[in-house]
Amino acid sequence: MQHLLSIEELDAATIEHLLADATRLKATRGSHETPLQGQTWAMIFTKSSTRTRVSFEVGIRELGGAPMFLSKNDIQLGRGEPIQDTARVLGRMVHGIIIRTFAQDDVVQFSRLSGIPVINALTDDEHPCQILADLLTVQEFLGGWAGKKVAFIGDGFSNMTISWMWAAKHLGFELAVACPADYAPTSAFLEKLHAPNVTITHDPVAAAKGAHVINTDVWLSMGQEDQKDKELAFGPFQVNAALLAHAAPSHIVLHCLPAYRGKEITEEVLENQASVIFQQAENRLHAQKAVLVAVAKK
Repeated sequence: MQHLLSIEELDAATIEHLLADATRLKATRGSHETPLQGQTWAMIFTKSSTRTRVSFEVGIRELGGAPMFLSKNDIQLGRGEPIQDTARVLGRMVHGIIIRTFAQDDVVQFSRLSGIPVINALTDDEHPCQILADLLTVQEFLGGWAGKKVAFIGDGFSNMTISWMWAAKHLGFELAVACPADYAPTSAFLEKLHAPNVTITHDPVAAAKGAHVINTDVWLSMGQEDQKDKELAFGPFQVNAALLAHAAPSHIVLHCLPAYRGKEITEEVLENQASVIFQQAENRLHAQKAVLVAVAKK
């Protein structure tokens, strides 16, 4: 494994290997395994972050490396330098690059031109590190995804939903996405996905019915905060106690955070599921350490 650019590009065996290694690294945290010893990893973030930044900085340090955080104001990308020039320069100075940005193509270009490992820490198209952490959480609380139904309630074509759909494609679990009609995956995407185990509905109750995992995210992704008309479409898609009454008795609720209580999820549900949701947040550290170990071997 040379890069982590998307869940789409992975396969079941690679996902399962990463999760097994994340489990091992979590259990042996503090054992001084240092595959990044002597390495410097650049973290290029043009989108703000709490969990992603902290988990990567801690993970790199725990694996023996040194993180170098670079915001858009710290480098010439923020002044219009072409992405290909930045990739070629950094590829000659650091040992790996972690990018959190808007365009998926920026991550792809870095991987093609830098000559070093590149990790997608979030783009508008995918959020692969988060999905690995989510799958690790499902494994810990439910024993895995075989025979389980996952429901995603909210924006049907966000980076989170897209990544979940590819995960379902690779791993074979049932995924029901409930979203407003105007925010559903495109027919072109669904044709490309070609996964009969993924269904799209505009009825949140239908998606939640019998689900073992209820997943949600903010209605307005980063950079969409001014799209109030979009937010108005999501009122019936709140994760609340009434919706969860239709889920499987032993269900869990996931939210990648930050959460807007009273919008996509109620205060009551978030607090009742806090042990799951904050373990999910912690699992970013362990899943990303597994990714760092995997790509650093190349």
